[in-house]
Amino acid sequence: MTSSSTQGIKTVLHPVSDLAKAKDVYAALLGVPPQTDESYYVGFEAAGQNIGLVPSGGPQGMASPVAYWHVEDIEAKLAEVTAAGATLKEPAHDVGGGRLVATVTDPDGNVLGLLQDR
Repeated sequence: MTSSSTQGIKTVLHPVSDLAKAKDVYAALLGVPPQTDESYYVGFEAAGQNIGLVPSGGPQGMASPVAYWHVEDIEAKLAEVTAAGATLKEPAHDVGGGRLVATVTDPDGNVLGLLQDR
């Protein structure tokens, strides 16, 4: 094992078919209004967690929720997990504000997200 570490799962994105209805449900669940409310993404922050709603699974075509592990060095972690047997699904890319995200699949096809804030 190498020394690149994770900071834990802090972000979970959920694909939704009806953004307005989902926004109401998650606001009730979390007890807070969305911090980001756009047509392409609704984001909540509650108890140190970032919960995002992505209409129709977004451009990455998410079919189920994806948990994002926050890391200090996304490229190092991608190299580490792919060397261990994960398959690159979506390479690291900037989604705005200096935030980098990537996804890999584990040997069973589960999607794992990686996220680095710069």
